[in-house]
Amino acid sequence: MTVLDARALGRATLARQLLLDRADLPVLDAVAHLGGLQAQEPQEPFVGLWSRLRAFDPTALSDLLVQRHVVRTHLMRRTVHLVTSEDALAWRARHGAMLRQRVLGVYRRELDGVDLDELAAAGRAVMADEEPRSMTELARALAGRWPAPGPRALGEMLIAALLPVAQAPPRGLWRTKAGVRNVLLSSWLGREIDPPSPDGSDPVGQALVRRYLAAYGPAASADLRAWCGLAGLPAAVAAVREELVSFRDERGRELLDLPDAPRPDPDTPAPVRFLPAFDNAILGYDDRSRIVDDAHRGLSVAGERVVLVDGRVAATWTVEDDTVLVTPLRRLSGADRTAVAEQGRELASFLSVQESDRVRVSRT
Repeated sequence: MTVLDARALGRATLARQLLLDRADLPVLDAVAHLGGLQAQEPQEPFVGLWSRLRAFDPTALSDLLVQRHVVRTHLMRRTVHLVTSEDALAWRARHGAMLRQRVLGVYRRELDGVDLDELAAAGRAVMADEEPRSMTELARALAGRWPAPGPRALGEMLIAALLPVAQAPPRGLWRTKAGVRNVLLSSWLGREIDPPSPDGSDPVGQALVRRYLAAYGPAASADLRAWCGLAGLPAAVAAVREELVSFRDERGRELLDLPDAPRPDPDTPAPVRFLPAFDNAILGYDDRSRIVDDAHRGLSVAGERVVLVDGRVAATWTVEDDTVLVTPLRRLSGADRTAVAEQGRELASFLSVQESDRVRVSRT
């Protein structure tokens, strides 16, 4: 079985994540290809798409949110993701049990004795008027009936797990600050989420396997689980295994992939790319060594924005006074510093209201 080293896997990841060459895709197609973008920080998906698409117009993403073609919702790993409306409707039921268990992992004691099905029905009744509500407003509406858990536990269980909801605009629009106000997905999108398969099969799980490998492969089952948070996918993997090809990584793990998916030569040049906080390219794996050193593994989990140089995390970045500030994690060559500065200037122009292109790269 062919062994793929970290560099080969890294180049495959860059190609699948549209980071090796910027793509000429419509924004909706890019969001679909990526299986959504992690989006608890509302402006970060704009940077993620700017790094992946040629001539990206941020108002196009805002328009998709307003027109309800994409939504912000709790999904993979119980985090807020920006996904296509079709994927939200198709995937939400498959994630429901995981979402409940993850909220219970935090609030099990507070919610002890609460009938969650009854709570869900009551929450849905309150939200049926289609009025956008904050989590706190919904919890307060039900606190008289369930006073013991407290509004935080009630609200988290309702919004992050029991009720399929979307975060209504203006939350998530370009250069817009707005609080979270939730509406039922069924009200927002005009139909109920897709129900689980009645015959016990798992077509959604199988689709998730294929979609994950298209955007992240080659990858191990543990990587798939780390991306979506679902533990019950071994049967789905087994069902599609005959469609797939197998490799091994340097640790001996079996890696699965779609046979015709791109696996570039490991020596393919990789351009500098600025990634947003919590980017898919890092958080979409259990083993992230293909793109980030173990010493820096926690950066994206902590919400740090990172810079890829030669396909690996080499710096962090932030913005202050319309200036992109880059802090290298290792010594950069003169050519790398120049490439980082050039890409940083383009990013500064994209982000700045004042049309600034200022960038500062610190010395290590």
